Amino acid sequence: MAILYIWFDVRIMLPVFAVYSSFLETKYFTSFHTNVADEITVLLLLAGLGLIVLSREKNETEILDLLRIKALIRSIEANIIMLILAVLFVFGTGFMFAMVFNLISFQVFYLIFFYFFKR
Repeated sequence: MAILYIWFDVRIMLPVFAVYSSFLETKYFTSFHTNVADEITVLLLLAGLGLIVLSREKNETEILDLLRIKALIRSIEANIIMLILAVLFVFGTGFMFAMVFNLISFQVFYLIFFYFFKR
């Protein structure tokens, strides 16, 4: 879905309900038509990463449990450092991109650290 959205500019126009919307004017508790392809992409990415992060190994041992805890701590540290740097050095639209990246960065950092420690 991400490839379709980014490279082929897929648009899925649907009516959505928004608690808060601020495009041309600020609205609360409103309904409007918008492109939901980006929301679907992020939801699928989060769901896929969540399934990978929460899945167990075929032969789960106590050592793997310790590696999972170690990877969890390192991913929290890396995510906090990334957020601090984003707040200090990124402004405007780039900051919004950094916050969207923050949605998936924790899971990505966890997977990187876990498989690195496992090796």
